[in-house]
Amino acid sequence: MRRHEVWLDTWAIGHARVIAYGHWGRPLLWFPTDGGRAHDFEANGLLDGVAWLVDAGAVKIYCVDSYDAQSWRRPDLPLEERARAHEKFEDLVVNDVVPFIDRDCNGHLDVFVAGTGFGAFHAANFTLRRADLFPRAICLSGVYDMKPIGWGHYGDAFYFTNPMDYVANMHGDHLDWLRSRVRILLVCGQGSSEDDSAGGAFAGTMRFAELLRAKGIPHELDVWGSDVPYDWPVWRAQLAHHLPRFV
Repeated sequence: MRRHEVWLDTWAIGHARVIAYGHWGRPLLWFPTDGGRAHDFEANGLLDGVAWLVDAGAVKIYCVDSYDAQSWRRPDLPLEERARAHEKFEDLVVNDVVPFIDRDCNGHLDVFVAGTGFGAFHAANFTLRRADLFPRAICLSGVYDMKPIGWGHYGDAFYFTNPMDYVANMHGDHLDWLRSRVRILLVCGQGSSEDDSAGGAFAGTMRFAELLRAKGIPHELDVWGSDVPYDWPVWRAQLAHHLPRFV
């Protein structure tokens, strides 16, 4: 399997790492969980779970480092400032990572996005905010409302990067276009660390699925059992189960 690691020189955050796997296929951009790194996908077995798809030329996988420690996980910043810091990551993905993927694929293709934990938040957010680039999202054990993790009043920057806020007020032609363009898969277990209070991934996933249903945004909800924890082996199994349908 081809493995290609590069450092992009970006305007948004300086040097940024991308690891690419495979020669051909549908491009899939993977976002790591909270504070994760690009190599986590390979190191924790997720690549092994879908290697046959990569080897068959069905998918090319691109992994990036997390920027959450500089944005959403900055305890010294109020939510509005965290959202502004997160905008640098969005700039990196749209203006540097996507052009790199285009070059690596010898032309522009729709990029599917996926992730676990905070990475699932990013996958859903990019699909809903930039469906022109990212029409499909696979979201594993995600939370889609950032209000519980921070403090302080917030304004437009936070509102427009927090799916539980901005999706609730979508309407008109833009919503109709999203309905015709996107497909979001939400997957979550009910075991250890998935169901921790109302702020856990299970509760957050259920609330987000209900919001998408109310807005008529195409999505699937796949809830695994009470013996399914928030952990890498589970995510490997979930990705291996669902990814073939997407590519």
